[in-house]
Amino acid sequence: MTEWAIDIDLLERFERGLEPARPERSVIPAAVLGYGEISTVLAIGDGDLACKRMPMFVDEAEIAAYSAAFEAYRARLHEAGLRVAPGTLVPLQQRSGGRRVVYLVERRLPAHAIGNAVVRRADPPETQRLLRAVLGELGKVWRFNQQQAGAIQLGIDGQISNWVVENLAGHELPATIELCYFDVNTPLLRRDGVEQLDTELFLRSAPAFLRWVLRLFVLQDVVDRYYDPRRVVIDLVANLYKEGRADLAPAWLETANRFFAEDLAGADLQPIDLSEVAAYYREDVRIWRLYLGLRRFDRTLHRWTGRPYPYVLPGPISR
Repeated sequence: MTEWAIDIDLLERFERGLEPARPERSVIPAAVLGYGEISTVLAIGDGDLACKRMPMFVDEAEIAAYSAAFEAYRARLHEAGLRVAPGTLVPLQQRSGGRRVVYLVERRLPAHAIGNAVVRRADPPETQRLLRAVLGELGKVWRFNQQQAGAIQLGIDGQISNWVVENLAGHELPATIELCYFDVNTPLLRRDGVEQLDTELFLRSAPAFLRWVLRLFVLQDVVDRYYDPRRVVIDLVANLYKEGRADLAPAWLETANRFFAEDLAGADLQPIDLSEVAAYYREDVRIWRLYLGLRRFDRTLHRWTGRPYPYVLPGPISR
């Protein structure tokens, strides 16, 4: 449950008047707060809520299955010891392209307290403190998985932009950093090795001509990375390049490798090399630029053939 009221009628009216190519020009204007793997985060009108517009769902049964995975994932993250941002799934009656629209509504977070904003402005010792706090939270997930011995397994996207410092009053980090995880709209949860999320949702917004390639060669590898502590940390450190703080990468890697050796010794994780992080980032940039370019081409094809394109795409991304 959440402590705020959700205006479902506002969401319905917003969706009816949405201009996906330019959300700020919709009948009810919206600002784009961010983009995720399967959602776009919008601030609608003058409200203080963040509304994550999810992929289109085929029917009520698909919404129910996703909702069950979403609630189970949040519950297991709590069980592992993480603070998780409260939020509510809101299925709309409104359809887009013949499919149901669902929003995840959360309290809008203070921008200066989100991890990547802290990293951009903080000095190296302070970013080290933030990193150690994030690694501590990730360690809770990985130790939980070890205790479950395969019966339950949690995946997590540890990127610094998925954490908020809850007790940040000004711009200086407090002595004790209290983190909250808010990337819960991709419920990465396996029971006895079986994924509880229908991973086809990752492909829902992809161009139709590209889905079979992604399904065959990319999808499983992308999902698997979130269950692998080593790959989660590689992605976490590689994200420094995107945030303009590549200068921090060597020290962050030293801290992460020490964490592997001391706090996760039983996992027998090999140290990560800086060249490995740099190569990962270059490949990630190449793949996502190509993918976004193909999505924009797909939007153009829709326009040429007179079909509405229902997805909100990012503008230019600095990498």
